Amino acid sequence: MSFDGYFTHAMVMELNQALSGGRLSKIHQPYDNEVVLVIRHQGKNHRLLLSSHPSYGRIQLTEIPYENPATPPNFCMTLRKHLENGIIEKIEQIQNDRIVQISFTKRNELGDLEDLRLIIEIMGRHSNIILINQESQKIIDCIKHVGSSQNSYRLLLPGALYRQPPQQAKKNPWKIDDVSLFHLLNAEELSTDYLQETFQGLSFLTAQELTYRLSSMPNDKMKAWHDFFIKSLDAYQPAHYLIDSKEYITAIRYYSLQKEPTIYDTLSALLDVYYQDKANRDRVKQQSQALEKRLTNDIKRLRKKLKSLNKDMQATHKKEEMQRKGELLTTYLHLVQPGMSELEVTDYYTNEPLVISLNPQRTPAENAQSYFKRYNKYKTGAVEIAKQLEATQQEIDYIESVLSQLELAQPQDVPLIKEELIESGYLKRKKEKGKPKKLPRFIELTATDGTPILIGRNNLQNDELTTKVAHKNHIWLHAKDIPGSHVIIKDSNPSEQTLSEAAALAAYHSKYRLSNNVPVDYVQVKHVKKPKGAKPGFVIYENQKTLYVTPKSHI
Repeated sequence: MSFDGYFTHAMVMELNQALSGGRLSKIHQPYDNEVVLVIRHQGKNHRLLLSSHPSYGRIQLTEIPYENPATPPNFCMTLRKHLENGIIEKIEQIQNDRIVQISFTKRNELGDLEDLRLIIEIMGRHSNIILINQESQKIIDCIKHVGSSQNSYRLLLPGALYRQPPQQAKKNPWKIDDVSLFHLLNAEELSTDYLQETFQGLSFLTAQELTYRLSSMPNDKMKAWHDFFIKSLDAYQPAHYLIDSKEYITAIRYYSLQKEPTIYDTLSALLDVYYQDKANRDRVKQQSQALEKRLTNDIKRLRKKLKSLNKDMQATHKKEEMQRKGELLTTYLHLVQPGMSELEVTDYYTNEPLVISLNPQRTPAENAQSYFKRYNKYKTGAVEIAKQLEATQQEIDYIESVLSQLELAQPQDVPLIKEELIESGYLKRKKEKGKPKKLPRFIELTATDGTPILIGRNNLQNDELTTKVAHKNHIWLHAKDIPGSHVIIKDSNPSEQTLSEAAALAAYHSKYRLSNNVPVDYVQVKHVKKPKGAKPGFVIYENQKTLYVTPKSHI
């Protein structure tokens, strides 16, 4: 990763070219740390993402769709009040830092022209998005409020004067004069550390690349410098490197990495690819953290219950012993004398002597009846415990399937899973303001040969897909003996390739998605049945065949 001052400079160039002069038409805040501005410019809508996420803070244009909450957060409402229909005058980088300032002009309620600034500070866990009045320099609002107890240098609260973060005593590589630069580049040791200590906004990766270029042109370092900071960005090449399982993104090719990168048309397109999965996993975590904790605790409780039930079941194994002693006592009733506490008899099942305990206060017949009562109690208990064992194990399997779905979920899938848990009685429905969200449908993919493949996003969808949507001759697939999604091939006689592709998808949408050689069962839908009263997603099937595949997320 290299979203440093150099990358920010290139991004600001890209955004100015696309957005300057555009009108801000819509503002959304899909997540706590993220704002999306819809800007109309040159007959096209552009979606500008501003993120103050502690790990994924950034500013970029995005093509990724976002789900917006039914009720906008307060910060979003403030931005709408002050910025909606405003015109973007310019977008600037502050020094060579990861701070971007968007200048807006807008007519207020009185018709007067106002100058407003939206400032995006990308500083790890201190990242923030701040709206200020340019004339007064007062903060109107910010996405994260920071009081004096958190930061003694500056307040980030409505009404406070805006102060920039403290500047380091380093040179701005974009504005340094040639004389000063010449002296700095003739240092005894022109190392990566030296460049980072001397100039603003250079990540280790960027400083390393600059060192590489300067050392390759020892007699013309000034040219190497200007080529890097001026010429390269005039025709920048957003690059994505994958080296030893590590990812790096750069605004231009970094030859020091000595690897051929994937090149993108724009920095924003590069960031969409780089961040989509990472940010989505984090968004899912934000939405489902409490839910996962609840379900994990439910599983712990159920496993404890299962252990207790198994212990109770072990005790019921005495039922045969109780029955045998009752029968033997009935046979040898004539040998029991009043006041006896035990009776030794020959067990005609084993021809071995057996001692039977007696209650001296009871008659011989009452003692025999006592053993038969205990036999019946254990027998009835065993049946009931077996039912509870099965129900408890099914509940564990069901919750594990939901947790498995959460691991694979996209942000838009989490409401679906919550809806399922509400309908299953695990969660209570909360009253929400605004229009109910439209929940996403099945995952729909197409095999290489054009055959449609459907995948359930949660257990309710699994039920609907298998019992209502699929035809009886369609092919149903599921990872063998583990929680996973139902997969349907909409064909009664699919090709081997389509079967293999669908099986790889079924393996991926299961608990064994990170394994190799995963067994996946497949069978016609007519051989799949849902038992009455079974948990969502639970089915039984027969006549299946099994494929062993490597999980794949796509075809």
